[in-house]
Amino acid sequence: MGKIVGIDLGTTNSVVGVIEAGRPIIIANSEGNRTTPSIVGFTKDKEIVIGDQARRQLVLNPKNTFYNLKRFIGCDWDELDENSISVPYNVKANDSGSIRVLSPFTEREYAPEELVSSIIRKLINDAETYLADTVDSAVITVPAYFNEAQRQATKDAAILAGIKVERILNEPTAAALSYGFEKSSSNNVLVFDLGGGTFDVSLLKISNGVFDVKATCGDTQLGGNNFDSKIVDWLAERFIKKYKIDLRRDRQALQRLTEAAEKAKCELSGLQKTKISLPFITTNDDGPLHIEETIDRKLFESLSQDLLNRLLEPVQIALNDSGWDPEDIDEVVLVGGSTRIPMVQQLVKTLVPKDPCQSVNPDEVVAIGASIQSGIISGDLRDLLLNDVTPLSLGLETIGGIMKVLIPRNTPIPVRQSDVFSTSEANQSSVVVQVRQGERPIASENKSLGKFKLSGIPPAPRGIPQVQVAFDIDANGLLEVSATDRTTGRKQTVTISGGSNLNEQEIKSIIEEAKSKANDDRKKRSVIDRKNNALTLIAQAEKRLRDASLEFGPYGAERQQRAVEVAIQDVEEYIDDDDPQELEISVSSLQEALFGLNRKFAVEKRIESNPLQGIKNTFGSIKDELFSDDYWDEDPWDNEMNSNYRNSRYRNTRDEDPWDNEYFL
Repeated sequence: MGKIVGIDLGTTNSVVGVIEAGRPIIIANSEGNRTTPSIVGFTKDKEIVIGDQARRQLVLNPKNTFYNLKRFIGCDWDELDENSISVPYNVKANDSGSIRVLSPFTEREYAPEELVSSIIRKLINDAETYLADTVDSAVITVPAYFNEAQRQATKDAAILAGIKVERILNEPTAAALSYGFEKSSSNNVLVFDLGGGTFDVSLLKISNGVFDVKATCGDTQLGGNNFDSKIVDWLAERFIKKYKIDLRRDRQALQRLTEAAEKAKCELSGLQKTKISLPFITTNDDGPLHIEETIDRKLFESLSQDLLNRLLEPVQIALNDSGWDPEDIDEVVLVGGSTRIPMVQQLVKTLVPKDPCQSVNPDEVVAIGASIQSGIISGDLRDLLLNDVTPLSLGLETIGGIMKVLIPRNTPIPVRQSDVFSTSEANQSSVVVQVRQGERPIASENKSLGKFKLSGIPPAPRGIPQVQVAFDIDANGLLEVSATDRTTGRKQTVTISGGSNLNEQEIKSIIEEAKSKANDDRKKRSVIDRKNNALTLIAQAEKRLRDASLEFGPYGAERQQRAVEVAIQDVEEYIDDDDPQELEISVSSLQEALFGLNRKFAVEKRIESNPLQGIKNTFGSIKDELFSDDYWDEDPWDNEMNSNYRNSRYRNTRDEDPWDNEYFL
């Protein structure tokens, strides 16, 4: 059985962690970073790039580089706000109203789950490399305010990545697990989680390893990206006033504005003002145009006032649902990079009269909590118990379009609730069960999770048949609904997956396509890896040659340096060829040549540290050179005139080495 890891699947960055020796650790990615940008892109050669590689092409290839995907997952087109779809790449709705992302290079439409699965797969690959073991299961975190469709879509993304989801865990709950790990005291904790694209607040009671969630609330369309957009709009409006050009209509200019806005936002967390400089942002009839602006913290805060107001309401709702007063909270834990914004921290202090906990890393705390949960599941960690809640009310649409709530929000999970319903018309032979999620009294204003029909009800007057509808929510927050006719015993059951951007057939099709192309993908990846490794080795060799020139001069290690130079030329000759064997041979030769040069460095270091040994090595090297075949091949005496002299003087003495005596030992 493979390992279980914990994954924080973030809007801006994603992180993977694992339990080792009873403690949670963060696994660095293949680039050596502890966080991986949640960005997926395609190159002109239709190769997929993920993370830092994808980020590097954001400006030059905006139509084929995709970020903020977490805001799209499990959502319908009409659920998105204007800020979510204000991205440089193409987003559209398909015939069923689901979201699709278009890539001109691959000439394909992608469901958000497909692209997100690539991020999950990279995290798993990096974890497998670190652990030297297979990873077949994961605990994946989601915003606490994700509905059933968004949770199911996240699970679908993991399935596409070839991973079994052991648990879907709420992000604030994961942060609380990290905060309360190995703490024996009893505390009431408020977790304020403001990430790149979503916002959650949760209230928990932590006591002796028991994590009891009391209430949760949030906004899945509010995050640090919204604060960036305020600066983008401010820059764009000022540019319009000056030059009558809207930079937001230019994809590359918009991406540069977004990156500059994010950088300015981060700098304003530590400075009172910062300068935004974007040369050659566009051109007009007069030539190239530039942006040179200065923004201060006061202006930024005034631009973002409406966003602060949106942060207030979820906190107040969570406090009301829990029955706690602000004074009852013992600790405030800030999660997500956007909680570093000073006005956000100040807002939290006005709501709860406590200084926020500074003992956790906002960027990594969720992944650590997810890895703790993975340790609980695998049995590596014991004496920990997590009691979570459902974030939104669940119910049915009844006659007249009214929402009948069966499971109120913040009900502890897992949970089962049922109620009895009847027919609205005489002799009605079937009923349609329409499942809704939300807090509005009118059913149509809440999220539709799906519907199914229970048929075969015996004819009877209105109100006589009894249909029992039961809702089951598991520990992942995933819902199963069943309807049973009490008279006939007929039963219809459905696991809610409505709202996901992919149906079951599409998921199977994508998995089959991935399997059929697995060998080709593996071969392509192998070629790319060989080429990248060869380029890395060339760079190392060239650096070593420069070091050798400085250390030994032009002739101190001439033979070793020449061997490395020749080997580099061979690698460069075969690096673009289709024959992997020739490249492999040339790379091996370069490695051997480098080994010889490194040995020369090591010998010189020993000489510096031990002068007597240096004398011995010097004479030893003279001996080796005199009696090597290379020496005779390059011997200036190698001509007919001196051959007899040379043979008489040296060749006959090989059996009795004149240098082998105690004086030189």
